[in-house]
Amino acid sequence: MLGKTYDSQECSIARTLEVVGERWSLLIIRDALFDGATRYSDFQHKLGIATNILKARLDGLVEAELMRRHRYSEQPELYEYLPTEKGRALAPALVALSEWGDQWATDGEPPVLYTHAVCGTGVAQRTVCDHCGRVDDPTEIQAVVAPGRLSQKV
Repeated sequence: MLGKTYDSQECSIARTLEVVGERWSLLIIRDALFDGATRYSDFQHKLGIATNILKARLDGLVEAELMRRHRYSEQPELYEYLPTEKGRALAPALVALSEWGDQWATDGEPPVLYTHAVCGTGVAQRTVCDHCGRVDDPTEIQAVVAPGRLSQKV
C-alpha cells in the first residue's frame, strides 16, 4: 500500500505522481499549455480553485521547475506563471489522458479536440515499438528491469 509519498517506489510513474499527481496540478498545467492561462486570476477563474490551494499548487509547480514565475507588474507586484520546457514536456501525457477519458469517462463526443497548430490536423498519442512500429494491443507491453532500478523486482 502506498503511503503519503512514493519515495519507496522504484518507478518513474510513482516519481511523476510525486510532482503532478494531485489533480489541481495537472489542471493548472493543462490550462497553461492548452488554454493560454498564465496569471493567478486566469487559473482561479477557469478552475474555481480555492486561493490557498492555487497558491500552494503554483508554488509547487515553480519549485518542481514545471513553471516559472515572471513579474509582469511592479505596482501592484503581479506575476504570471509560464510553463518551462519540463512543463511543456507533459503535453503528450495530457493528450494521452484526454484520449483515455474520451473513451472511458465521457458520454458522447469528446469535449476537447487537440490539433496541430501548424496545419490544424488532429493529433493523437500512440505507443510505438522502436522496431515494429505502432503497438495497438496493450497486452503486448511488458515492464522489464532497467539499469536505473535498485531492486530486481518489477
